[in-house]
Amino acid sequence: MNFGGNTIVVTNRNLCGTDFLARIREICMGDAIAIILREKDLPEDDYARLARSVNGICGIYGKKFIAHNFPDAARSLGIKSIHLPLPVFLSATENRRLDFFDEIGTSVHSVEDAVAAEKAGASYITAGHIFDTDCKKGIPGRGLPFLRDVCAAVRIPVYAIGGIKPQNIGSVIECGAAGGCVMSLAMS
Repeated sequence: MNFGGNTIVVTNRNLCGTDFLARIREICMGDAIAIILREKDLPEDDYARLARSVNGICGIYGKKFIAHNFPDAARSLGIKSIHLPLPVFLSATENRRLDFFDEIGTSVHSVEDAVAAEKAGASYITAGHIFDTDCKKGIPGRGLPFLRDVCAAVRIPVYAIGGIKPQNIGSVIECGAAGGCVMSLAMS
C-alpha cells in the first residue's frame, strides 16, 4: 500500500473491512514511515494486546510503531514512541510522566496549540484537519494557509492530517509539512 510521500498511517480498525492485522501487514509492505495505533474505543488491556501484535508486525517490516493515548501500556511493552491528545500531553509533561519516551507527538488545531506543544517538548505534531474528509463530515477543512501558518510557527516536524491522499501530499509538503497522515485511505 503506497501513499505517495512521507506518510504516517493512523489506524481505526472499525473502518477496516478485512482482517485488521492483515491490513497492517499490507500497510507495512508499502511506503508508510510509521503507524499510530489509534483505537480509541478499546480499554487499556485490550489496547495493549493489540499494540503488542501491531508493534511486532511493524518491527518485521522496519516501520516505526507509535502508541496512542496509553502511556502505561506503551511503557510496559517497551514502546518508546507515543502520540497523545494535546490536553493529555500538556498534563503529562507537567507531571513528568513521559520521561520514558524518546518521541512524543500530539495533535493540534491552531497555531497557538502548535506553539504550546513545541514549548512543552513535543517531538512532532499532527495539524488538521486540512482538507474535507469523511472522518469530519460536515466540518470544512482548515486549508493549506492554516497548515502553512502552523509550519512557520514551529521548528518541530508537522504532519498534515485530514483528507490527505497521494494527489495532495505534495501540496502539504510545499507548505513546510514533513508529510501527512492518512486514516480512511489506509483503513477502508
